[in-house]
Amino acid sequence: MTGMPRAEIGVIGGSGFYEFLEGAERVHVDTPFGDPSDDLVVGELRGRRVAFVARHGKGHRFQPHLVPYRANLWALRSLGVRQVLAPCAVGSLRRELGPGTVVVVDQVVDRTWGRPHTVYDQLGAVVHVGFAEPFCPRGRPVVVTAARQAGLAVEDGGTLVVVNGPRFSSRAESQWHQQAGWSVVGMTGMPEAGIARELALCFTTVALVTDLDAGVEGESGVTHEEVLQVFAQNIEGLKAVLIDAVEALPPAESDETATCGCRRTLDGLTLPFALPT
Repeated sequence: MTGMPRAEIGVIGGSGFYEFLEGAERVHVDTPFGDPSDDLVVGELRGRRVAFVARHGKGHRFQPHLVPYRANLWALRSLGVRQVLAPCAVGSLRRELGPGTVVVVDQVVDRTWGRPHTVYDQLGAVVHVGFAEPFCPRGRPVVVTAARQAGLAVEDGGTLVVVNGPRFSSRAESQWHQQAGWSVVGMTGMPEAGIARELALCFTTVALVTDLDAGVEGESGVTHEEVLQVFAQNIEGLKAVLIDAVEALPPAESDETATCGCRRTLDGLTLPFALPT
């Protein structure tokens, strides 16, 4: 990666965030898993070096089950990123978590299928990473504080159930998710969070509620147009949260001296290949 710009913090999200980056530079990164969703945009934000990748690519061309999650995260790590903020749109499984609420989830349930779920899929490669606590314990409090300071409704903790999409849940599926005690439902949180852990990245999901899911009592099924409308109404608040969180994240630690458990998840494991540095 000689000559490539470097960054310490990564943001995975929709288009529009990178307009806040000073001296923004578009960078193409080759990965063993093909091209990322789009070129990365690298620049400075409030004194921090940030790399941004549009999860769904230019023009939202990648549906949730087709997003190249492995390439996106590998590319971020290749530029030096070790902390990742990942905003996403979700449906609420609890009536009190209404549209516009920011849920900083601390757990995830993976109901996706058919997506590449690991970077360690070579024959003979046995790499089992811990995932009991899927999201970064240092990043989550930073985002919660940023959301509160922005005056947004925020829920500290909760479980994100990830469905495959691109269709929304049936009413029966939604009621099942509710009965399990889960908080919100989305389509992009996995395998994104799992791959981040495999790459020893600190990863924090910032879930913005855009609708009440189909199984919430008295609600009709959600439409794509409604989701886009609510997301657009709340995008400025979400951007403010991300910008403040970027500024407040703890300083980047070196790979050798990192103390966060996310960064130490590969300790003692034999990897089949070297990770990008």
